[in-house]
Amino acid sequence: MTNPFKLDDFDFELPPARIAQTPMRPRDAARLLEIGPRLEDLTVYDLPQRLEPGDLLVLNDTKVIPARLHGTKGQARVQATLNLHMEANRWKVFAKPGRRLRVGETIKFGVDFEADIIEKLPDGQIILEFHTDDFAEALRNHGAMPLPPYIERLPSPTESDFQDYQTVYATNDGAIAAPTAGLHFTDTLFEALDSRGIGKAMITLHVGAGTFLPVRVDQPADHRMHAEVGGITKETAARINETRASGGRIIAVGTTSLRLLESAADDTGVVHPFNGETDIFILPGFEFKAVDLLMTNFHLPRSTLFMLVAAFAGLTRMQAAYAHAIEQEYRFYSYGDACLLHRAKV
Repeated sequence: MTNPFKLDDFDFELPPARIAQTPMRPRDAARLLEIGPRLEDLTVYDLPQRLEPGDLLVLNDTKVIPARLHGTKGQARVQATLNLHMEANRWKVFAKPGRRLRVGETIKFGVDFEADIIEKLPDGQIILEFHTDDFAEALRNHGAMPLPPYIERLPSPTESDFQDYQTVYATNDGAIAAPTAGLHFTDTLFEALDSRGIGKAMITLHVGAGTFLPVRVDQPADHRMHAEVGGITKETAARINETRASGGRIIAVGTTSLRLLESAADDTGVVHPFNGETDIFILPGFEFKAVDLLMTNFHLPRSTLFMLVAAFAGLTRMQAAYAHAIEQEYRFYSYGDACLLHRAKV
């Protein structure tokens, strides 16, 4: 069946002043808009009271790496953002200016840290082979935090961004972008959730730079997502299934957690262990099987993420919720406020 939605269906006007440039402190002091049968203005610290004992939060424990590199090719400057690890020191990369780069050329990022251009891909990425004995150390020395383009930092991200753009539970290196809904959680909030009998489980999806790519086609169904690598352990899958079997709800913290859970779920809603790539693209009409509620930030107009929340809670409901959020001066995007979405009844 052809998806009837057009790109313009997911557009809305967002005043630039609503784009958060810095996070709230403390993290859980951010506002939380609950989007269910009605809209309720809350704070993230109210979350435990909005959930029920026996519910399970599923969080993405990926850790953002300093994936933005600045180098030179001869006299020309080159910016490279790592996207997908392939093997050893070989990565898929978004590079600027990509059109001027040629296979076989070398980009120099620092002393004893350079990369050969192995291949140029049809989707605009290039494959780089890095030359270094310790890639992780080279990134720490030469890489910058890959903040989204709408967070303005000149000439580069600050020292505080290295902490702010990372969840407190980040464990597994590999993300190019933070799972931003998780940025709101603190140890104090986790203690309050635990005291109320609300559990938490960790899964991993290494968010790629493709999350920031705009949709350039009029028919969103024709858009192709870049693959991301993720994993769900056997033990975590079992806990998720046991929660639902006992009447508890699954709350995905972030669109990345939701996408991985839905990738790993079968037609009956059972979540299976997962280890591999997913390029799942969720549009209105998608049948959700594994997730009951979604906590997420406020997203860009015409983005794949706004399409996802429209699929989950209903396009009309999300349009009204975003209009309310703009009127009430909620803060948008990665360092902004959050919302708690109830899944629309089909």
